[in-house]
Amino acid sequence: MNAPLLPQILLRPGRSVQADLELATEGVLRYVWSSEWGDMLIEVIDGVAYVNGQRVEAAPAGSR
Repeated sequence: MNAPLLPQILLRPGRSVQADLELATEGVLRYVWSSEWGDMLIEVIDGVAYVNGQRVEAAPAGSR
């Protein structure tokens, strides 16, 4: 990942009507991942992962 590590608020370049995203919430880990396919919000809430608000189910062990 080549995105800079920012403090608890993700700031967009320029002015926007969208509100700033607060990344610090107690009990929730949030990461913003920028890739060639676009930005993704990854959240971990009580040990459960979500990507862009959709729950991610863990793959069974040894399912490679």
